[in-house]
Amino acid sequence: MVDERQSLVKNGAHIGAQRKVKPMEKFIFRVRPDGLSIINVQVIIDRIKVAAKMIAAMDPKDVLIVTNKEQAFKPATKFAELTGAESEIGRFLPGTMTNPNQEYFVEPKLVFVADTYGDKQALEEAYQMRVPVIALASTNNTYNKVDLVVPCNNKGRRSLAAVYWLLTQEVLKARGELSGDVVFSEKLEDFMDEETQVSSFS
Repeated sequence: MVDERQSLVKNGAHIGAQRKVKPMEKFIFRVRPDGLSIINVQVIIDRIKVAAKMIAAMDPKDVLIVTNKEQAFKPATKFAELTGAESEIGRFLPGTMTNPNQEYFVEPKLVFVADTYGDKQALEEAYQMRVPVIALASTNNTYNKVDLVVPCNNKGRRSLAAVYWLLTQEVLKARGELSGDVVFSEKLEDFMDEETQVSSFS
């Protein structure tokens, strides 16, 4: 089975921002001399597994994957494809969850966002409709109105690929679709576009 810790560390998922907000301090393991916060890797793994169980407990079509963050377009799309979830990739149109008169109206039972700031429209609508939200958050992200926060580097392309890749595996495991000798056929690189494959943590 995949080495969870190595995959996250190798791709910088534990590297936070220089800026820290109070609610995120409990997830920080240490601060580097250059000021960057290092997130506790075990907490990232544990939170991913909790998120996976929440997602796996739902009908896939009741889960909405949202990201307005370009770095997350490929991994979020891949995650939705492999888990059967619905997705809104790119600009989130106002009224998507609140205006039933819109042709693009949806009624998810769980929303997963890549960034509490970049995806704030989706976050606000989910909160208004009392839909639970799972969110990725770096050390400079606030996460009020979020039911489960997954602390991680949610800005780096490689980090995001690693997080969604690991989350996909955990969802499939929680559903019983990936267990024992069954090997996850998708490689981490499958969650990356060409630019990400040659990039560093940024």
